[in-house]
This record gives sequence, C-alpha cells and structure tokens, in this order.
Amino acid sequence: MLELSHVHKVYRVGAFGGGRLRAVRDVGLTVEPGEVVSLIGESGSGKSTLGRMVLGLTRPTSGRIAFEGADVTAIKGFRAKKEYHRKVQGVFQDPFSSFNPIFKAERVLSMIRSSYFPGVSDADWRDRVTDSLRTVRLDPDAVLGKYPHQLSGGQLQRLLIARALLLDIRLLVADEVISMLDASTRIDVLNLLADLKERGLGILFVTHDLSLGTYVSDTTVILRKGAVAEKGPTRAVFADPRHPYSRHLLSCVPRLHRTWAEVDADLDRERPDPVVPPAPADEDGPVPMTEVGEGHFVGADQG
Repeated sequence: MLELSHVHKVYRVGAFGGGRLRAVRDVGLTVEPGEVVSLIGESGSGKSTLGRMVLGLTRPTSGRIAFEGADVTAIKGFRAKKEYHRKVQGVFQDPFSSFNPIFKAERVLSMIRSSYFPGVSDADWRDRVTDSLRTVRLDPDAVLGKYPHQLSGGQLQRLLIARALLLDIRLLVADEVISMLDASTRIDVLNLLADLKERGLGILFVTHDLSLGTYVSDTTVILRKGAVAEKGPTRAVFADPRHPYSRHLLSCVPRLHRTWAEVDADLDRERPDPVVPPAPADEDGPVPMTEVGEGHFVGADQG
C-alpha cells in the first residue's frame, strides 16, 4: 500500500542556505493494509520528517514515495492533494495544538464536513459522527459540546483520530500520538490503534519509546542519523538486535533489577557486530543493508 524507496531529505541551512542538513538518508520501507510499522529513534533521527513526507507536507530531496502505486511526490494542486488526504491522514504529538481554544471540540469535525461532505444531510452527518466517535470509544454527548480545555489529552487525541476516520482513510500516520498522555490513557490509545489495525487500516507509528513500539507494531524500523539502522519483524528485531545502536537503545530501557552503573558497564564492553558494514563516504549514495534473517535487515554503521 505504502512504499518508500531510497528516500533522502536534505535541508538548506545557514546563511543564504549555504549549508546542508541531511535529515533522512536512503530510507526504504513498506506498510501494508492492516499492518502497524513503528519508526523508532531518538530526537533528530528523521522519524517525523519521514511522516511529514508521507503526508505530503514536505517533499523528499530524492527517492520515491508511492501510495497504492501512485507517486506521492507527483501530487500537485489543491484538488489532487485533497483527494490524497481523503485516504491518508496524520495525528500528531500535541492534541491541544490542533484545537482552537475559543471553539467547541465539534468544530474539528464540522471542518471535515464543509470540505469533503458539503452535500450530506444533517441527519446523515450526525450518524457518521456518532459512528466515528463510538469507534474510538467516545460518547458524542460527552465531548462534542465541550471546549478543548474541558477534555483530557486522551479524549482530544481520540477525537482527532475520529476526525480522520470520517474520511475513507486507508493509512494513518501517528506521530508521537501518546507521548504527552499519562500511562493509563496511553494504553487506551494503543488499544484503539490495535482495533483500527484489525479493521484493515495501515498505520505508520512514529515513536521514540521502544516499549510502545513493541506493544502495537508488526514491523519495526529503527532509525539513526536519518538512516535505517535495523528493520524487520518486531519480534525478531527486539529478540535479536544486531546493530550496535539497536542494542544500545534496548539497553537503555529501564529495568528495576539493574542499576545505571551496571548498564553503563555493559555499554562500555559492547563492540560493533561484524555483520554491520561501515557506511559509505558518499552521503548521497545507498546505505548497504545486510539480511540477517527472514525479512530482518541491518544497515551500515553511520558512526
């Protein structure tokens, strides 16, 4: 359904744009219907940039992003982009920033109606909204008449997902959608994503939290410095991490029975696995990938 091939993104920075900042380097991945693919990495690893490129908010410098066989980078014009966003939607980290505090929460849904369904009757629209909200486990009477500050972060995030579901979406880009929520609410949103997956929705789940990625995803892609460090079935990547960076991330997950001193000692003893080749000097060229198991790939060490 979604396919990224050799995607690069370079920003011009500095005085008069004389410098280059490489945010994404030679990334390839796929998302199938009913599949959750987690993009995992630290801040600055290129996760959100990839999500924005998939949504058509940022153009790649080179490479191809295809959705259902069509080149996303070739979509131009208001109408074409509007039709694309009928099928592909994003939900972002801070739900409060998506709402105007002077309007009631239902306004974000009415904007979908005016843009995509101007001819739908009031009764049909109410049915659509009710079905969408119940899908994300919200009571319409409890949220639609409220102002954003009267709702919790979890309710607002689910309301944004309901807005996306009002359209005939097939792919959801969920960019750090639970990082600002408390622990109990996080589980509710993760379970919601799992339900949507069972309905056949493809989900690109962007997160810096390995435990959350493990909970919900079928496939894991670990990014480092904009390039793929490791990717494959989630169970394989987490059970047998082969890239030194993947091992480092997993070692940083807090464990109640170990002290930080013990973790640091293990990191000091860690050496790169021979399976990881050095990255080529040409930053515009491909990043070598080594297959270490069925569907399990390890990228070159970016240093």
